[in-house]
Amino acid sequence: MKQILGLIAYASVPTVINAVQISVDETAPSNPVFDGYVSYSIEFSSFPDYAGNKSRPNTFSENLLDNLGKITGTKPYIRVGGNTQDYALYNASLPFGLNGTIDPKRSSDYPTTIFIGPSFFESYSSFKNTRFIHGFNLGLGGNRTSGWQTLLDTVPLACKALGGGKLFAWTYGNEPDLFSTSAQGPVRPPSWNEAEYVDQWLNGTRKIHELLEKNCPDLAKNGSYGYIAPSFAGVGNKLKAPKVWGEGLNEDDNIKLFATHNYISGATSPGVTLQGTLMNHSMTKASVDAHIVEYNQIKAIDPAAPPLIFGETNSLYNQGRPGLSNTFGAALWGVDFNLYSASVGFKRVHMHMGTNYRYASWQPIATTKATIGTKAPYYGNIAVASFLAPPPSSPSYFPNTSLATVKHLPISSTPFLSAYAAYHSSTLTRLIFINLQSYNTTASGEGLVPLPPSSLTPRPSVTFNFTLPAAYLLKDGGKEKQVVVKRLMANGSDAITGITWDGWSYNWELDEGRPVRLANMTRTSESERAWVGEDTSDGGKAGLGVVVEAGSAALVEFV
Repeated sequence: MKQILGLIAYASVPTVINAVQISVDETAPSNPVFDGYVSYSIEFSSFPDYAGNKSRPNTFSENLLDNLGKITGTKPYIRVGGNTQDYALYNASLPFGLNGTIDPKRSSDYPTTIFIGPSFFESYSSFKNTRFIHGFNLGLGGNRTSGWQTLLDTVPLACKALGGGKLFAWTYGNEPDLFSTSAQGPVRPPSWNEAEYVDQWLNGTRKIHELLEKNCPDLAKNGSYGYIAPSFAGVGNKLKAPKVWGEGLNEDDNIKLFATHNYISGATSPGVTLQGTLMNHSMTKASVDAHIVEYNQIKAIDPAAPPLIFGETNSLYNQGRPGLSNTFGAALWGVDFNLYSASVGFKRVHMHMGTNYRYASWQPIATTKATIGTKAPYYGNIAVASFLAPPPSSPSYFPNTSLATVKHLPISSTPFLSAYAAYHSSTLTRLIFINLQSYNTTASGEGLVPLPPSSLTPRPSVTFNFTLPAAYLLKDGGKEKQVVVKRLMANGSDAITGITWDGWSYNWELDEGRPVRLANMTRTSESERAWVGEDTSDGGKAGLGVVVEAGSAALVEFV
């Protein structure tokens, strides 16, 4: 048996932990995630930028979505929504898709006065083999004549654009638990409560169904019609999801997925740091666990409640913070967050993004604020997809066998390490080890100006040790399995460029987001292969170890 060693030496803050022992089970009960587990939520006002239109589709975005689809077998589901869905009014004479006006007093990142025209819905034709969730305006639709008229005008347009298998579900309202308290301007009075929300939800969704029956009858049928809801901003706001559920939100039995939103903290919240807030497994676990507590309350009210998803999430609300949300450390956070969520029952995660947003997985177009390009968080998305992907031996014609069950492998000694196992058809297929200890190589950790070599210290590492039954490491016929390691790497956790997954780059400037093998990059999945030998101990078990450097992650695959 060979120990698997890291090959690349860099530098950082020293750590007192040199090795941890991980307990790994060969099998686990099947509780798989849904297809397209790694999915996206695109800000409503940014959707034309991300998708383009019929005459100018955004092929960069399409390439990045295709990459994920080729790994997992299903392209990401796209939710089109966010705060701006509740500002959008319809203007039939608008000669382009969207006209938005930014009011810096309300938000400098997205428009809060928005009109959409008929061509807005062309954007739904840009991505091939993709299913969508379209968001209707409850914020203004529930209390203004112009908002209600927008619903009447746009349901026929949206349903016709989303025919032919493009529609997955609808949303009606974004984060209504904040309608009376929003920092961008309340759209409900202080008396806003759960019963009022449910009344407006039922009134609006019943009108949507009526309009679908008239304009797109195929989409009004039970197999096609449904919502993700309630899409609350979190678990601690004025409106409470369990009470909403008890008030009859799902009275019409049309909610496909119970959707909630989550951000670990805020972009301007006091004390937020890369190491303490994002690269911190304990923080991530606590944040996700709060949603599980809430969902269990829903299940107590309604044992048949729909499956749980994050309909919108990312690192820091208010579109993220430069030097944190756009760094490689945020990519590592994304891996930890997505996989921990999968391990506790979330079936799909929609990572939110918008034009010029700091936490976006990619910037879809060049603007005065940001250049077009693949951002650090996308590499974390690729790593998660690769971990969940069907094993090479999985038959493509048995899709259910290709969906992964994720198990969290606790490490109690530190909040800066995490580990997970993936199982397909209850059998172990992959492990992933994440070293969340920060390691900076740029001035002030901003990812811009490299530190001089003389100021760098050796990059620390941790060895993740684990054992498996020797029999598991044998193929049919007695041939030994090969252990393959693939690494998510960058020069440091503060890096915003130079990131690779298994030696591949997905950068815009190389081939518009398509994967490109870097000639100057050692492909660790080739150079770190190991054969498991016959020397076993501990009752017929084989021991293995994987070295993972600070601020990086390593995926272990058995082939």
